[in-house]
Amino acid sequence: RLLAGRYRLGAVLGRGGMGTVWRAVDETLGRTVAVKELRFPSSIDEDEKRRLITRTLREAKAIARIRNNGAVTVYDVVDEDDRPWIVMELIEGKSLADAVREDGTLTPRRAAEVGLAILDVLRSAHREGILHRDVKPSNVLIAEDGRVVLTDFGIAQVEGDPSITSTGMLVGAPSYISPERARGHKPGPAADMWSLGGLIYAAVEGSPPYDKGSAIATLTAVMTEPVDPPKNAGPDLEKVIYGL
Repeated sequence: RLLAGRYRLGAVLGRGGMGTVWRAVDETLGRTVAVKELRFPSSIDEDEKRRLITRTLREAKAIARIRNNGAVTVYDVVDEDDRPWIVMELIEGKSLADAVREDGTLTPRRAAEVGLAILDVLRSAHREGILHRDVKPSNVLIAEDGRVVLTDFGIAQVEGDPSITSTGMLVGAPSYISPERARGHKPGPAADMWSLGGLIYAAVEGSPPYDKGSAIATLTAVMTEPVDPPKNAGPDLEKVIYGL
């Protein structure tokens, strides 16, 4: 399929509940790109479709504002079939979650390197008034050249964006949600940093600091229980994890 008379869709790189990511070729510039397609579940109504379109466009705008090597570059947004398609840089590699699952946990040194890279892109995002709100291993890509990239700004909160409303709905992975967000308080940059601490913990331990089997039990533990000390972090990285 040729999208917008320019982007030739190829293999599917991944599928999620609300979208599909394709490998594609930009036939105008002759380069390989990734194209994120928004897909609507058959059960949703028109209001929900509009909400998902708004979320997709917000993600593209948020990423475009971040000037950092740890963020994917957005090249274009195409409106076709009454929905947006995001054209972006193709990152060859695997997610941190897949890397840990397939190759084993990271060494403290490598986990620290990944953590510093994510810290750098989060600082760039925060300077632009953007909170990621879903920092977790599956949203971090480790490129084949070693580059570390934070992805999926789909639920990011952008300061001053009128499309952001307070619905009371908690978004993000329960195992990586900060205590203040679990309590329903308004988050700040510190909430992303807390999630980063959980991500580093998972990178060296192979599992998140809190995982009780259900969302409610996990969120309750986040709010009320101390985290179990990491066994594989070493003394220096353990201090960093607890500091975050």
